[in-house]
Amino acid sequence: MKFTPKELTPYLSARHYFGSEQRRHRELARLSLVQLADIVNFSKSTLGRVEVAELLPPPELPAALDAAFGTDKHFHGLYQLARKESHPDQFRRLMDLEAEAEVIEAFATLIMPGLLQTADYARTLLSQPAGVTPELIEERVQVRLGRQERLRSSTPPRYWAILDEAILYRPVGGPRVMHDQLKALLPLIDTPTTKIQVLPFAHGGYELMDGPTLLLRLPGGKVAAYDEYRGRGHLMEDPGEVNRRWASYDALRAYALPPQDSADLIRHAMKGYEQCAAAPN
Repeated sequence: MKFTPKELTPYLSARHYFGSEQRRHRELARLSLVQLADIVNFSKSTLGRVEVAELLPPPELPAALDAAFGTDKHFHGLYQLARKESHPDQFRRLMDLEAEAEVIEAFATLIMPGLLQTADYARTLLSQPAGVTPELIEERVQVRLGRQERLRSSTPPRYWAILDEAILYRPVGGPRVMHDQLKALLPLIDTPTTKIQVLPFAHGGYELMDGPTLLLRLPGGKVAAYDEYRGRGHLMEDPGEVNRRWASYDALRAYALPPQDSADLIRHAMKGYEQCAAAPN
């Protein structure tokens, strides 16, 4: 069967335009992906994924393409635009990266990270805004719970979460939901593949307090980060930008409570919810 290259959409984003220009110059030079891979010292798979905009070009690729095609700084310029824009379908892209990740590190400010949410906690969050159908809510809940299967797989990623103490005391769904949500954290506090820490109120202000951050390390040393603010996300795949986020995260890790002290604080919050749930209406 004859191979038919995937049709490109060059004007969807700078990332897509970079990929289409790589293919255009490659075809003008009558080079296959394998031949170009040998010239620029990148794998055929990487070049193929760049062409169809599945992968942000690695930082060293633009200069290699400019040298191979004699295009001065054409690809260098396109890369500067691509690395600064959001992925056109960034949340789906994030889910793909999360599924591949060898290391997942999360910092959360007001809401429990998705990979730690119970069904009832997630259901409460996903019931907003008003008017969402019960069927759609349940579909979203199952998708969120499905993401958690990776933590229970035979080859789980290393998962580390730092929670602002405020999360423990925001009664999402009411006392019973919160009690069960906090109880679900305890088995994950300190295992060979999972760690959970609480950043206490006593620490005061900090650099990442304006919104949650997710950090991913993938096979081959590739990294990605996802920031969220007021429901809007920003996916980053530029190593320099991601590593700056990681430095901020590592600083918070130093100030967060150790896992067992975090577990004690979580149990203390659970007692408050037990009392509320037991109180007569």
